[in-house]
This record gives sequence, C-alpha cells and structure tokens, in this order.
Amino acid sequence: MKKLLVTGSSGLIGSECVSHFDKLGWKVYGIDNNMRRDFFGPDGDTGWNLKRLQSNTKNFSTHNIDIRDRAGILKFFEEVKPDFVIHCAAQPSHDLAATRPFDDFDVNAMGTMNVLESARRACPESPLCFMSTNKVYGDAPNELPLKELETRFEYADEKDYPGINEFMRIDQSKHSIFGADKVAADVMVQEYGRYFGMKTACFRGGCLTGPAHSAAELHGFLAYLIKCAKEGRHYKIYGYKGKQVRDNIHSFDVCRLFEEFYKHPRCGEVYNLGGGRTNSVSMLEAIKMAEDVTGNKFDCEYIETNRIGDHICYISDLSKIKNHFPDWSLTKDLKTIFTEIASVK
Repeated sequence: MKKLLVTGSSGLIGSECVSHFDKLGWKVYGIDNNMRRDFFGPDGDTGWNLKRLQSNTKNFSTHNIDIRDRAGILKFFEEVKPDFVIHCAAQPSHDLAATRPFDDFDVNAMGTMNVLESARRACPESPLCFMSTNKVYGDAPNELPLKELETRFEYADEKDYPGINEFMRIDQSKHSIFGADKVAADVMVQEYGRYFGMKTACFRGGCLTGPAHSAAELHGFLAYLIKCAKEGRHYKIYGYKGKQVRDNIHSFDVCRLFEEFYKHPRCGEVYNLGGGRTNSVSMLEAIKMAEDVTGNKFDCEYIETNRIGDHICYISDLSKIKNHFPDWSLTKDLKTIFTEIASVK
C-alpha cells in the first residue's frame, strides 16, 4: 500500500487530499495540531473537519505534531518514509501575520524547512507538493494596466487577458509579512529540487476554497463571505470599490492536480494555481452570487482603505499547468462552488 503524508491534514486542501487518496487505496498519515484555532479563534477551528475525516476514511491516521517541532518532524518522516508528501500546513493570513510575525515565520518558513530536510533524509525519491501562494508576487501584479468596469477591474492590455504567469517577478514589491515568509519557503522548495534533485513543486495558490474551509474574517474569502450571508453577519469590504477580482479553485481540483504531479513529477517547478479566467469573480459579483445561493440580503459595509499589499485584479494563467499535465482540468465552476459551500450546515 502506498503511503501519503499530508501536513495540515485537517485544513481545506489537506483534508481534501486525505479523502481523495484514502479512496484511491493509499495509507494516509496526517499531521495537524489545529493551530488554526489559535490563529483565528472558534471560526478557524478544524476539529469538526478532523471528526468528519475519521468517520469517512478507511486508512487515515492523524498525528498531533507541531510543524515547528524539528525533532518531531524528522522522527515522524523517518518512521513513515512516505511515497508522496503534500505540505499544506501554514499560517495563511497576511493580515494576521503582521501581528504575529515570529509565529508566521516559524510556521511558514521554518516549518517548510523542517519538512524539506526530513523528506531529503527519509524519502528523497518521493515527490513533494508545496502549497505556496500568489502572495509571493507581492503587489507587483497591481502594476499591470487595468480598466474599471461596472462590477470589476479588468486587465487593460490584451496580452494580460489570460492572467498572471510564472514569469511575474517575486522581489521588489510589497508582500505582507506572510507573503515574504512564503517566498522564503517557496524558494527553498525550488532549491531542494534544483540542488538536491528532489521532485518538488510550488503551487502558488490564489483563492482556494470549498465546503471544508474553516473560514474566518482574516482568511477564507469565499467561504467566509457565504457564511456571513447565511448567518446574517456583518461583512466589511476593504477598498477598490469592491471591484477587486480573484479566481477561485475548489479544493478537489487542487487535490487532483497534486495526483497528476505524483504521476508525472518534475524537479523544482513552480505553478500558478487558481480557477483561471472562467472562475474569476469580483467582490461585488461574489456578494450577488452569495445572496442568490442563500436567498438572504447581504449586510455589508464599505471601508475606503484597502488591505496592505492586496491585489486589485489577480487571475491565474493556467497555461503551464495544462501544458505539463494535459489530463488535468477544472471540474468545479463558480456556481457549483457557491452551492456546495452554502449547503454546509
């Protein structure tokens, strides 16, 4: 039986990977200490998701290990020697990072270093997927010329229409503390691939979403927005007239791409990962869709000041992914994503 090790196994992407590979007959080992509750409070608690996994899987075991515990991570990798590693554990909020920079760096940068070196020592031939972020580009995407439409901002130049590709620079821009920490992790994942010849890849995620998201105000844009619509919570829109654009990808489609990388691994690769042009939506458009899917009128407040380092219009160019993995494609459109999230009790 093949063995998969997933860090952040109770989170959005991690839990999807647990379920998917368990169904494929893998033995799945999860590492998660629910630090998300510490970061975000009750909204961020992933305990409910862990219980769901334990009830619905056959060959999954969970292990309460802190990703910052170097000795513990080294020991666990040596014991398991996984055939495949998916590293999702992270502090994911660029707003929260500014208030807890040491924790952010220790989890995102040093935690990734712990995983990489543990894998190099215990299972150097095993492919490793790292859940990176489009925040590695900082606010450089905002330098692209834009035009303002009725409900969204859009790229003004035709050449930019497919979205942001992997040649966008990652330095000389404002990242947020979170983005800078993820740059450190992202570059180190590449280096372990290029220097040591390990089969590693950074997947620079945009808006990752799905019904398994323990969304909070500081993280989990789409799931939190729909939660607010369902529960009548007050929601705050920060800047850009609510016309800022994101491309959303369902956690299931992320997981399927990781499976394709396992089948066709490469060394030290980077991929921009999101919903692409077809799954792009502005804040204003998302609010309308949330109202439609929940049947509730949205309670929101507009705040003129935008979030520091926020992208105005970010759409992932999926060309490289589709070229390297032709058997992969998006299976969940925006309507499906909204409906699935809204159906969670």
